[in-house]
Amino acid sequence: MSTYKVGYFVGSLSSASINRTLSKALIRLAPKDLEFTEIPIGNLPLYSPDFDADYPAEPRALKEAISASSAVLFVTPEYNRSIPGALKNAIDWASRPWGQNSFNHVPAAVIGASPGQIGTALAQQSLRGVLSFCNARQMTSPEAYVTLRPGLVTDDGEVTDESTAAFLRDFMQEFRDHVERVLTVLPRD
Repeated sequence: MSTYKVGYFVGSLSSASINRTLSKALIRLAPKDLEFTEIPIGNLPLYSPDFDADYPAEPRALKEAISASSAVLFVTPEYNRSIPGALKNAIDWASRPWGQNSFNHVPAAVIGASPGQIGTALAQQSLRGVLSFCNARQMTSPEAYVTLRPGLVTDDGEVTDESTAAFLRDFMQEFRDHVERVLTVLPRD
């Protein structure tokens, strides 16, 4: 059995991010052949094409982390009906310079949590559009918009509601299967 290395992005920079809490739950519920490494985005400078000829250390590390991953998972909140600026900035760095797009053919999935009823639906749709342009191979179903009410997930990632745990476990199994299918057709170097 192969192990798939999954680089994951938490779209929020908040130390109390409910999406970071959700990421812990997803890792805990994921199939055992998925190995997770967070790809940090908090120390990236703002992207500018002026850097395309000579990337700073943080963006180089970002691109290397994606390259070392079999797949990527985005766990993001919704800011003003879209994705957080820090996450968009990371995607801009990773997809540049032209012809060196780190997301090209990478298996990807999107999920997010918010305290509101529609979860992160609009942020996810915005993110999916950006990832489409980046040619990431997205898992389009199931979609997962999590309303994270207090106590649903503990600080260490335990999901306290069994129906939610089952849904998230199924999401992660679908993601694992998606990664395997994509990599069978488009193997990563």
